Amino acid sequence: MIRHLVFLNYADDVAQDTKDALMRDLAALQDEVDGIEAFSARPNVSPETGFIHGLAEMFWFDFRDAQARDAYLANETHKAIGARIMASLRGGADGIFVCDVEL
Repeated sequence: MIRHLVFLNYADDVAQDTKDALMRDLAALQDEVDGIEAFSARPNVSPETGFIHGLAEMFWFDFRDAQARDAYLANETHKAIGARIMASLRGGADGIFVCDVEL
């Protein structure tokens, strides 16, 4: 199993309803991409604020295997949601951190 973790630093002017819509759209990918086992989104509640570098929101997908993760990465709906996320971040690509781990 692959856990795909994504940490986000949204721009200050991004409304909560916009963030919520992005997460709902990502969650809906479970019906579109075979091999997604789970999706979750949460705020980063670490008290070590000096170390989170503004990455105060996160989401993750659990994929059955690397092939399912790769299908998600190639999925056109995912790419469109990803573009919307990137446009909402502080500094674009500087406002995101991605980490994949094997479980």
